[in-house]
Amino acid sequence: MIIEGKILDELTAKAKASPRLRCNLDLRNSAEDKSQRMLNALEPGTIMPIHRHKETSETCVCIRGHFEEYFYDEEGNLTDTIDMVPWGVVLNIEAGQWHSLKCLESGTVLFEAKDGPYHPLEEDEIWNG
Repeated sequence: MIIEGKILDELTAKAKASPRLRCNLDLRNSAEDKSQRMLNALEPGTIMPIHRHKETSETCVCIRGHFEEYFYDEEGNLTDTIDMVPWGVVLNIEAGQWHSLKCLESGTVLFEAKDGPYHPLEEDEIWNG
């Protein structure tokens, strides 16, 4: 698959139409893949709760648009803000790190990868503080 502007535009249109204001494109070869690779289209106003992934790190790159990634300590205090723009940083979030993000520009698309097969977040992986 070659990922070009048309694919990003279609994904963005789906995100805009979604009640969650986001949509992902699974880049795995099959559901049995031993890793997760996806594009996430985000729109301003999407809600991304503070969460963590206990069993996997997460690598994140901004393909287009603009968002901020936020890191939190175990008490829920904001500890760092990373500005994510195209050709900016490649962010590797360690397993267990509390994080969230805020979409700052319509049409934002990010690439993310995680270890292991997909599993929904468990109750203790979403901040309830």
